[in-house]
Amino acid sequence: MELLYIILLLLINTLGVFLVTMSLPGTWLIVFATAAVAWWRWEEGLFGWVSLSILVGLALLGEVLELVAGALGAKKAGGTAWGAVGALVGGVAGGILGTFVIPILVVGSILGAALGAFGGALLGEAVAGRSVEASLASGRGAFWGRLLGTLYKLVIAVLMWTVVAFAAFL
Repeated sequence: MELLYIILLLLINTLGVFLVTMSLPGTWLIVFATAAVAWWRWEEGLFGWVSLSILVGLALLGEVLELVAGALGAKKAGGTAWGAVGALVGGVAGGILGTFVIPILVVGSILGAALGAFGGALLGEAVAGRSVEASLASGRGAFWGRLLGTLYKLVIAVLMWTVVAFAAFL
């Protein structure tokens, strides 16, 4: 029966990995699903505090990387704080909009978030009075930063899935 719970948990966690590709909080689904199974089956010692702590730490790291990467990309490209904030807000809005506007599974959300970071940085730099060239450079940096941030978070989600699988079978 324990094997059935593990298989179901790994299926739910696979959904969590998939949600990350759509800029949704899939890493937190992995944390909460695993914590629920750990709490429910605590006597069997299926998952302990070490595994759960690792998952929470990885989920936090993934969030920081995904959200801050666009802002850091804008900053690295010479952008101002206005561009960084615009990239952050635009990335979140673009991820949500891209899911519906670009109806290609996974691609719409990731591309929407990256394009939103680009647009947000561009707008932020324009508000700051920067030139078109400087605003475009900041936008490009935000685009690539957000895209890489999402890919980093996807790698972290896969790592989290692997941690759960190893903890379950060891």
